[in-house]
Amino acid sequence: MYNRLPAIVCLLAGVTLGFAQGAAAQERERPDRIGDRPNLNGIWQAMNTAHWNLEAHGAEPLERFWQLGAIAAIPAGQSVVVGGEIPYLPEALARREENRAGWPASDPEANCYMAGIPRATYMPYPFQIIQGEGDVILFSYTYANANRPVYMTDHQIAPVDLWMGRSNGSWDGDALVIEVNSNLDRTWFDRAGNHHSSAMIVTERYTLIDDNTMQYEATIDDPQTFSRPWTISMPLYRHIDDNARLLEFNCVSFSEELIYGEFMTRDPEPEAEAEAP
Repeated sequence: MYNRLPAIVCLLAGVTLGFAQGAAAQERERPDRIGDRPNLNGIWQAMNTAHWNLEAHGAEPLERFWQLGAIAAIPAGQSVVVGGEIPYLPEALARREENRAGWPASDPEANCYMAGIPRATYMPYPFQIIQGEGDVILFSYTYANANRPVYMTDHQIAPVDLWMGRSNGSWDGDALVIEVNSNLDRTWFDRAGNHHSSAMIVTERYTLIDDNTMQYEATIDDPQTFSRPWTISMPLYRHIDDNARLLEFNCVSFSEELIYGEFMTRDPEPEAEAEAP
């Protein structure tokens, strides 16, 4: 069995540290470097519409949810794909159209499955980087309470595919580089049905621009789905408010009706009262 003990120990230590320090930690002076490496600690978030669609898209309604009016509308957004378009192979492009036709029920996000990499980075929820001087850097995510340890020395390929993959990290100068292998093919890139196979390898780069801004790049290499490797690029922003917290979004209970609705027992509808003569 794949040994997850280091990840669990790191998670407990990191999350405990993050929540215990809270606002007081935000008020202390932030060191520029940890050891001889840039300090990436903090709560980070993307500020774009990549979670809807990595490619450029216009604003449009979600017609099945017309009761919500403008609340249920897709905001317009620019492409975060370098070069503009995802280079799908023909059969994989047809699969994307099938995914779109089945949305939202077909979307792993709607089912509260862990988002995978790179999607977890630019969902509309913050995530936290917990970096010390050890051999593991922890990434903790709001959505589905997911987390992943990034192993800086113990580089391996996981024996089974995982929702968040296996993350092997290294430093390229001041850039944190993470190669993510063993990715489960059930994860998507966004709500537009963009997908991949289990052959995908993701290579991420996290590069500080200043204390509160970081450039994020992820190169996707999946010859079973795409005609060539391709890259997404976007800035990430650190939450700077004194009371910044990574709050829970335990969405399992929100998805029970969607996943198990046909098996669930429901209370009978109340009978309408007879009208008075």
